Amino acid sequence: MSYKDTIFSAPIDKIGDFTFDARVAEVFPDMIQRSVPGYSNIISAIGMMAERFARPHSNIYDLGCSLGAATLSVRRHIQHEGCKIIAVDNSQAMVERCRLHVDAYRAETPVDVIQADIREVNIDNASVVVLNFTLQFLPPDDRYQLLNQIYQGLNPGGVLILSEKFVFPDDKANTLLIDLHHDFKRANGYSELEISQKRSAIENVLQPDSIETHKARFHDIGFSSFDVWFQCFNFGSMFAVK
Repeated sequence: MSYKDTIFSAPIDKIGDFTFDARVAEVFPDMIQRSVPGYSNIISAIGMMAERFARPHSNIYDLGCSLGAATLSVRRHIQHEGCKIIAVDNSQAMVERCRLHVDAYRAETPVDVIQADIREVNIDNASVVVLNFTLQFLPPDDRYQLLNQIYQGLNPGGVLILSEKFVFPDDKANTLLIDLHHDFKRANGYSELEISQKRSAIENVLQPDSIETHKARFHDIGFSSFDVWFQCFNFGSMFAVK
């Protein structure tokens, strides 16, 4: 069961850093749908891309799986023999609920849900790797190393799907897209207080990169093809093929 997100609806004297704790896990489906424009489209398309890139007897990784939305989308779409999905998150509350969601749906493709730091996961024999709004929560200095680990563990022709909040080098454009995102949240029922307090809680935790920064990393690491496949305001998703 999912509840309405009211975490920031009352005034908070001292706002701490945002964490993916039990309170957030309980309301996460409502929070993500009302906060991230295009989220449902991204989840659906992740499954479609997995169907295109997954290969028999290979691994599919969902790094930062939260409640398993991307994992379940992938599992609905792939039919290959010998595939396994490995879903990883460092939040115990998220992992516990993810396991319940995975177990609620019968499917041939097995899923291992693991509580771990994604930076310490061994990526091996991978045809698809998903980082769905995950990289932005890592310290910037750790991002290149994780992407390189993913590249090394991808099989030739394998794909990385990376969804992120973006920052834009043009200040006017960046401000406009942030304002449009806040309009999106207002349209979905968030108050000015909720928007302000959530922004204060997350600003030290979520540090977005520009699209150009992502592309430069992909190029330097060695991906053969990469680009943005979806964008709505300052949120979007990219692919990178080995």
